[in-house]
Amino acid sequence: MIQKIKNLYRKYFWSDEKYARFVGVKIGKNCKIASRFFGSEPYLIEIGDHVQITQDVRFSNHGGGWVLREKYPDFDFFGKIKVGNNVYIGNSSIILAGVTIGNDVIIGAGSVVTKSVPSGSIVGGNPAKIITTIENFEEHYIKYNVKTKKLNGQAKKELLIKLPSDMFIKK
Repeated sequence: MIQKIKNLYRKYFWSDEKYARFVGVKIGKNCKIASRFFGSEPYLIEIGDHVQITQDVRFSNHGGGWVLREKYPDFDFFGKIKVGNNVYIGNSSIILAGVTIGNDVIIGAGSVVTKSVPSGSIVGGNPAKIITTIENFEEHYIKYNVKTKKLNGQAKKELLIKLPSDMFIKK
């Protein structure tokens, strides 16, 4: 009963980062974690410095062994997951076993990362594929920088409402 109460406390009152560390995820400095889906082997996940993991990102360190268990009853396999430094992982992405994500990487929302991602890349899709580089991203989007990051919600809203339409990205 006490263990159930402790687990409820952790679930509702601990930050996602504190919870991740508690279950064994190795996390670097200056990270922002907004997910608790670290699979059944969270101690096989290593996250570098300055990493943002957004909502509903999922990590999976194993899978598929079930289909061979009638032939090999004790069959199981695992893969470590390593996330480098200065990485952004978009909402609802899935990172699969054995994947290494390099430094300076953006993973687009909803991506299924089935293979390792080289440093300096932006990937997206299912399966995730390289879309462009961080250098190209910077070159294209720097002109849209409206510098709202340190504004409060009201000041940000006022600024965005007054901006001319050419200051918003179009796809």
